[in-house]
Amino acid sequence: MADPKHGTQPIAIDETPGRKAYCQCGWSSNLPYCDGSHNRMQTGLRPIVCEITEPGRKEICQCHQSGNKPWCDGTHATLGT
Repeated sequence: MADPKHGTQPIAIDETPGRKAYCQCGWSSNLPYCDGSHNRMQTGLRPIVCEITEPGRKEICQCHQSGNKPWCDGTHATLGT
């Protein structure tokens, strides 16, 4: 079993409409998207799946502490290093 990897900054992406699965374990080789690593690494976590209806810039939380997951709310700036 592996611990999740937490980033220190969000990933900003020009997102397109459609169903998206955002990684919450941090082990994906295709961040910010899930590639199933949570299963291989046995993290006990699952991705956050959501429907994007409008194209546009999104900031995907990588500290995994946001109160508005999967979107960054700035929480990473308040966490110790």
